[in-house]
Amino acid sequence: MSRACGPKGYYSMFPVVLVCLAYVSMALPDGVLGILWPSMSADFHQPLGALGLLLPFGVAAAVLSSTMTGRILARMHIGQLLSASTVLSVVALLGYGLAPSLWAVVAATVVLGLASGAVDSGLNAYAASRFGARHITWMHACYGLGATIGPATVGIALSSGMRWRWAYAIIAAVQMTLACALLRNGQRWAARPDVPVATAVRRHAAAPVSGLGGPAGPRRYVLALSAAVFAIHIGIESGTGLWAYVFLTTGRGLPPETAGLAVSGFWASMFIGRVILGPIAERVGAARVLSCAVGGIGGGAAMMALPGPAVLALAGMLVLGLAAAPIFPLLTLTTAGRVGHDHADKTIGFQVAASKIGAAVLPAGMGLLIQHLGATALGPAVLALALVMATGYGLLVRLTTSA
Repeated sequence: MSRACGPKGYYSMFPVVLVCLAYVSMALPDGVLGILWPSMSADFHQPLGALGLLLPFGVAAAVLSSTMTGRILARMHIGQLLSASTVLSVVALLGYGLAPSLWAVVAATVVLGLASGAVDSGLNAYAASRFGARHITWMHACYGLGATIGPATVGIALSSGMRWRWAYAIIAAVQMTLACALLRNGQRWAARPDVPVATAVRRHAAAPVSGLGGPAGPRRYVLALSAAVFAIHIGIESGTGLWAYVFLTTGRGLPPETAGLAVSGFWASMFIGRVILGPIAERVGAARVLSCAVGGIGGGAAMMALPGPAVLALAGMLVLGLAAAPIFPLLTLTTAGRVGHDHADKTIGFQVAASKIGAAVLPAGMGLLIQHLGATALGPAVLALALVMATGYGLLVRLTTSA
């Protein structure tokens, strides 16, 4: 046994590796549908725009499962939840591959949304209760690896002449391998096999954590404020990544090749930031890194919004990506400090659900602004959201500190 990162007790390195692999697996299907949809829509005799029909179903299912994860964790072990969710993900991927019609694809999208929401919330709840800043940020960095491996694997399969159905079969086979690993090692996830995660954390926490664990009114206010901060943060992150290419080419006049590299650099800066800033947060404290990161998002957004050379906007994007990197994992890590251990799992589920809503709604709103005001509207829109998020985070810190 090795010492846990941070004052969270002791745990084997094996769960850390398994959690990172689970996060890679969760990210594998993301981005795959966008690559395969042109072939799928042709087979189903549907227009390309029919993809928009699928997304609300997937988001709604993910939000539902995320909000229910806290209740589920009170009744089963995290290993059981992740095993069942990963198997459900395999079923969804096979459903895509075998789908005879568009409505079968919609059904598979709902199943995949249910699985991904539970895995996302379950992993974050587990990591927040047992890991320190280093490993929870590394866990989130692994999402970037999975989101890169999935589309790359599908691209190789298509270029080798495989049909889109076989591409889904390959991703499903990878997911099934992980599901077997989770089923085989489920007892390693908890302090005792018969003790749910939330109970085990309360028994074995090294020190009590402050938070609004008493009256329900203030706790609900903290929950709503936390959910709003999560939604805005992920909306900024997703919206910038989605519209950056249009912003840099149409809005700032960069060549397409340079803009494409810049978008890759944005996601790479987030990956690097999670690898580097996690250990720093362990040394100086998560609160300090979070404050700097929230301010850094505002600084990067301001660079994007200011008129000037294109290189200024590009640099602002990279600053924003680096600053955004540790916010989701560190906000998750400090959840128990805001609401208390008894309510941490449920709160994390609501936070993950809010992030999924933000990832769907805010980028769509940015798209409408760009359509009516031009591509340069992205910078001011991101800056406005960054200021709102900073205000919400400041209120959250003030409220929980005074409590």
